[in-house]
Amino acid sequence: MKLLLDENLSRRLVPFLTNDYPGSTQIALLNMEKSSDHEVWVYAKTHEYIIVTRDSDFYDLSTIYGQPPKVIWLRTGNQTKATTLSALLNHRVTIEKALQVDDKACIEIY
Repeated sequence: MKLLLDENLSRRLVPFLTNDYPGSTQIALLNMEKSSDHEVWVYAKTHEYIIVTRDSDFYDLSTIYGQPPKVIWLRTGNQTKATTLSALLNHRVTIEKALQVDDKACIEIY
């Protein structure tokens, strides 16, 4: 599973995710800061990323367009980078089961 972190998540998280989520990146690292949500959606779909976000925009797109891409919606509020990293790493098995085994379009992490 490779993650595409929305611009509302720090690009500084990427190096800490590579062991568990190889190939992951963030919007700014792709020079896509000015891209619309739909453009990010298409990019993620084309390059087989799972979108990670803190807002509902990509969840809304998943209800309109279906999957792929899949979405991890972090419902933890504005937390530190360490808390966000812990959420992604500590819930990895749950995320994998929901998105790959159960084939859900979106998983919400609280």
